[in-house]
Amino acid sequence: MLHLLARLATVAALGIGPASFGATKAAAQTYPIDCAILLCLSGGWPASVPCTRARAEFIRRITPWPVEPPLQIWRCPMGASYHGDQGRTPHERMYDILFNAAPQPRVSPQSAIVGRAPHTGRSPALPDPAHSLALAGLHLAQGADIDISGPAFDFVRSIRVYDIRYARQYNAGRDGDCRRTASVRRGSYGMQGTFSWESSSPEALPAAHVGLDGWGQDCPTIYHRSVFVDWRDVQGTYGFEQVNY
Repeated sequence: MLHLLARLATVAALGIGPASFGATKAAAQTYPIDCAILLCLSGGWPASVPCTRARAEFIRRITPWPVEPPLQIWRCPMGASYHGDQGRTPHERMYDILFNAAPQPRVSPQSAIVGRAPHTGRSPALPDPAHSLALAGLHLAQGADIDISGPAFDFVRSIRVYDIRYARQYNAGRDGDCRRTASVRRGSYGMQGTFSWESSSPEALPAAHVGLDGWGQDCPTIYHRSVFVDWRDVQGTYGFEQVNY
């Protein structure tokens, strides 16, 4: 399965798909972006137009405000079947979704609430909780519509988002007292791709993060705000992005 993911990402990088399968240019531009993010992230963001667009969206989602889950796997309908072929693997279906402009997945409410609401393309005739949340700019946390608990999808669970709302350190007066205050939260993905936030701290930030040199040491003046995301692809290669603001 790891080999298949890597092969699909390579196919995306080479730009094979719409022309080879007779899809129109318009159709090629309407694939669910999260299917492209999933494929391109798994393969280490290979150079291609689809992967460049996918990475741009991945980063846009962590650019304040608000900070969204960079991969919204519930928007990539891997469990859908196409052309009456029930024998296709989930990854082959994901390939079809990416290059054949398949419909967006349905939204199914679950327990937690994070981020923004996916657009379903319809307005319910009667008010319901999901619609009310959508109007409030929220979405219901969901996971993948297939089983992704195996090691082939560890790259999804490797994604971590650090939202450093502020981290401040300064010397307070003649007594030399060092004052430190910070508000940091970490977003992560569960076994099935659900996204959630938890409290964190500057000390827990990955080594690749920059901007807090001297935190907890000798009290240099620091004021820092940023969002940091890191991940590992299917080969275990480490990657990260940081957005300062």
